[in-house]
Amino acid sequence: MPSIGAALSRPLGLLAELTHRCPLGCPYCSNPLALEGRAEELDAATWARVFNEAAALGVLQVHLSGGEPAARRDLADITAAARQAGLYSNLITSAVGLTAKTFAALVDAGLDHVQISIQDSEPKSADHIAGYGGGFARKQALAAEVVRHGLPLTVNAVIHRANIDRVSALVELALSLGASRVEIAHVQYYGWALKNRATLMPTRAQVDRAVAAVDALRARHHGRIVIDAVVPDYYAKYPKPCVGGWGRRSLNVTPSGRVLPCHAAESIPGLEFWSVRDHALEEIWTSSPAFQAFRGEDWMAEPCASCPRRTEDFGGCRCQAFALTGDARATDPVCHLSPRHSLVEALAEEREDADYIYRR
Repeated sequence: MPSIGAALSRPLGLLAELTHRCPLGCPYCSNPLALEGRAEELDAATWARVFNEAAALGVLQVHLSGGEPAARRDLADITAAARQAGLYSNLITSAVGLTAKTFAALVDAGLDHVQISIQDSEPKSADHIAGYGGGFARKQALAAEVVRHGLPLTVNAVIHRANIDRVSALVELALSLGASRVEIAHVQYYGWALKNRATLMPTRAQVDRAVAAVDALRARHHGRIVIDAVVPDYYAKYPKPCVGGWGRRSLNVTPSGRVLPCHAAESIPGLEFWSVRDHALEEIWTSSPAFQAFRGEDWMAEPCASCPRRTEDFGGCRCQAFALTGDARATDPVCHLSPRHSLVEALAEEREDADYIYRR
């Protein structure tokens, strides 16, 4: 097995998808189209081994995610395993399925941080977007428990046409809940979100107003809350450096144990994903065919191959490139230098007022 040398960095973060089960039906769900069932999920003992191997590999933090991780009855045991491995643990949750009692058990197990997804600042709209009545109230209740226990709280607000004009209200909501950070996270259009793209897509005017609002909010609330936000892909000049570059800074373990370079990597056909059931995590990081596929620059075509930004954005998102062009090696069409950029411009103009196709 090859050792990790200077040419291959160590991962810093691990996204642990504990389950694909989720009570919500979000129209932009980022889980794969083919969900893994409960019978396929890794048990707590295997997760504990994965966490120990991750720590030895250099990982510093683990994000306990899903689906909804609270669907796991052994979530406290898994959280304790992360603490025992020396990893900083962040629970990514919809808040549905967590009570004051079950959350207290997670705190006792050593949980470090909580991220709650909130669909809108208005309760009725938030529940409508999530496809789950009463969800907004549960999010408020869990946020209060997080603050009461003294854990840091992040609010994740997924932004699209229905709520983008309430960015200021969402930041104010995060402040009122006691959050120290809020993520203004625009919808990523692959997977399930593609089914709702024309319904979710904001207008250029909305995006411009939101960007200006974020700038003003950062100035107004400097020192009170951190506001993370980027321009949504379809309106950006350059692509984002997806997950810090393919196989460079993070890895993702699915509920059944397959290890991915990024959350949506399974949307690219032909990649071979190794499992923690069959391989050690370090071997997967260094030698898995999926991780090798888009590491470095050898795979790049023009204009990426000679672009001075290739070490900054790494050609953009491979999953998005495949979703829009059918070629995972193509320049992300979000980039204005891409020969397919006109496709993104056209799609950004496609909008319809239609009912959401919920994830069920």
